[in-house]
Amino acid sequence: TGHECLLLSIKTLGYPGYIILPFQVHVKMADEAVCVGPAPTSKSYLNMDAIMEAIKKTRAQAVHPGYGFLSENKEFARRLASEGVTFVGPDTHAIQAMGDKIESKLLAKNAKVNTIPGFDGVVKDADEAVRIAREIGYPVMIKASAGGGGKGMRIAWNDEETREGFRFSSQEAASSFGDDRLLIEKFIDNPRHIEIQVLADKHDNALWLNERECSIQRRNQKVVEEAPSTFLDPETRRAMGEQAVALAKAVKYSSAGTVEFLVDTKKNFYFLEMNTRLQVEHPITECITGLDLVQEMIRVAKGYPLRHKQADIPINVVWGGRLYVRVDSGIQEGSDISIYYDPMISKLITYGSDRAEALQRMEEALDNYVIRGVTHNIALLREVIIHPRFVQGDVSTKFLPDVYPDGFKGHKLTDLEKRELLAIATSLYMAEQLRSQQFLGSPRISLAKLDLNNWELSIQLGDGTYSVTVSNNGSTFSVEVDGMKLNVTSEWNLASPLLSVTIDGTQRTIQKFTRDTGLNILKYFSFCLFLKYKLRILTKLAAELSKYMPEKAVEDTTSILRSPMPGAVVAVSVKPGDLVSEGQEICVIEAMKMQNSMIAAKTGKVKALHCKAGETVGEGDLLIELE
Repeated sequence: TGHECLLLSIKTLGYPGYIILPFQVHVKMADEAVCVGPAPTSKSYLNMDAIMEAIKKTRAQAVHPGYGFLSENKEFARRLASEGVTFVGPDTHAIQAMGDKIESKLLAKNAKVNTIPGFDGVVKDADEAVRIAREIGYPVMIKASAGGGGKGMRIAWNDEETREGFRFSSQEAASSFGDDRLLIEKFIDNPRHIEIQVLADKHDNALWLNERECSIQRRNQKVVEEAPSTFLDPETRRAMGEQAVALAKAVKYSSAGTVEFLVDTKKNFYFLEMNTRLQVEHPITECITGLDLVQEMIRVAKGYPLRHKQADIPINVVWGGRLYVRVDSGIQEGSDISIYYDPMISKLITYGSDRAEALQRMEEALDNYVIRGVTHNIALLREVIIHPRFVQGDVSTKFLPDVYPDGFKGHKLTDLEKRELLAIATSLYMAEQLRSQQFLGSPRISLAKLDLNNWELSIQLGDGTYSVTVSNNGSTFSVEVDGMKLNVTSEWNLASPLLSVTIDGTQRTIQKFTRDTGLNILKYFSFCLFLKYKLRILTKLAAELSKYMPEKAVEDTTSILRSPMPGAVVAVSVKPGDLVSEGQEICVIEAMKMQNSMIAAKTGKVKALHCKAGETVGEGDLLIELE
């Protein structure tokens, strides 16, 4: 198409805490802010009484519900209407029809929209789930009828997984949406997930605003999105768009909304669900169409007709001038990430005249992220967007499990990358040594002068130890590693966490994470691919003496189970004295609205339990001991 836009979801990985309201960006930016309750969503953002009281207090005339919480709650829309407050979204009948996956599927069939084979009713219990799954044929998808965002969704390949999926999905659905109803449908293996953005008004006008490819997913939650898709041809795009508009008109939809489809390898597409709200990933549609979706939603809510016809919708425009890189985030320094909310902390959007340019800008932007205090997924994102399969557009919803079957273990350094990393680490170490010999521009008195002509160091990286020699000429350090000499040049701004360096003409961006002073110097670098590398840099003498330092004993973790993340204990399946088998479920931890089964690492007898249902646990907290 000639123009591309991509979006990445930057998320925390199991290090939530508690939101401190004064540090939330939306609170800081608002002209008025009203606290609607404590952190648990049932007591705040899902508490309609508290929201309605805030509306009355501020005398708000309209409410834009955002992405989640009450954005697709028909009762909330009704209560707003009863108070004469405009809901910036569709009418209640559309929310009800499309918010229920069972009803929406029936409506889609009647509107001649392609649908996935499955059971068009509510599944009562696990036994019925198994019976239905067998009738449909494995694999099947178990999903929350009122769900969205990957919550309350499980894939089952056999009877046992169906029973387990029914249990987890119903619990997640009840927790996230207050509705534990489930449905089951055929799981289309290895599909693409492509969604069509629609926009409709109250005057029977409706448009499709092209597509967003969102096939790169983890646990059914979107991680990377791009517009337009590399897979669709103009005919398939038009067919999907026309069916999306037909569905919107069938329910008299008015506002921005998204119709999601699964697309198989032959470009057959099937209706998945409709989101009757603005989606997190809407900026990439704005980039390629030039439309401000929030502005259009507000205009529609006010009663204005759409200003555009279908023929007016482009696929190659960037809005608001040349906006090539955009970062959307709701946190800042001082914020804590709560166990009660979605783990996404930032969205990175990049635009280019073609896909290669958009990806290049994304690489550069990722290298310049500085995030401290939480574990995040930038390393994975950085690796995905440079992976040959992704670059070629060869993706599906199974991309991550196919490419990383044992989980993402990080980038494996090539021999050249390893030498470059060692050369950069050595140069940074030397730059700090040179600075330490100066005070206010004058040399310090030193007992051991630094010999810049022949400085020998020993660097430990992973399981390897490397000898390097380095010399200095102004802002350039010449480092010899494994017989190869590399020249590293930089401005050496040691106060900045980000450092741009040039290695024999190649520019690299690195981050310095921590530094431990003393004889043994530990440095953590982010080297181009936003992966942390632990390097221990020692002088030749220190390296010889380090072998006399005792090593810390490694904890035997097979007899204990610790929580891998902060969360709430939903259920405990064992008690002291019980015999458990390796892989048996011990307890269930809910974090960021997702439920995680904690299993035993070995067969043994339960010696002690250190948690119970309803408790909150922190990362690393002891859950169980085995004899």
